[in-house]
Amino acid sequence: MKIALIAHDEKKDEMINFSASYKHILESHELFATGTTGKRIAEATGLDVYRFNSGPLGGDQQIGAKISENEMDLVIFFKDPLTAQPHEPDISALMRLCDVYQIPLVTNLAGAEVMIRALEAGFFHWRDIIDA
Repeated sequence: MKIALIAHDEKKDEMINFSASYKHILESHELFATGTTGKRIAEATGLDVYRFNSGPLGGDQQIGAKISENEMDLVIFFKDPLTAQPHEPDISALMRLCDVYQIPLVTNLAGAEVMIRALEAGFFHWRDIIDA
């Protein structure tokens, strides 16, 4: 599975901890991330992470392009709901594309933990049908 990992600045530590905790699951998948988040995940966990630009510099849009080309299977996006984001239109567009293309999207740790356990249990085989 191709998994996008994104985190706003105030949520980056949470994403690092999540990635480290579930490294045993994530390491068997293709991981993608926006700039700094990807760098920090790779440094902290040793996971192989393909890095796009940082979110405000177009990283969200790059991930959105992968979604529209059916090249992304899951998006884990730790959003900071208490801080205004200068690139909010890009975030909204990314979330819209997840809805349009039926890509599972979680935006907080609680949802991510449920989703990663579903991934581990094999509940994403329906994506193989779409990829065919």
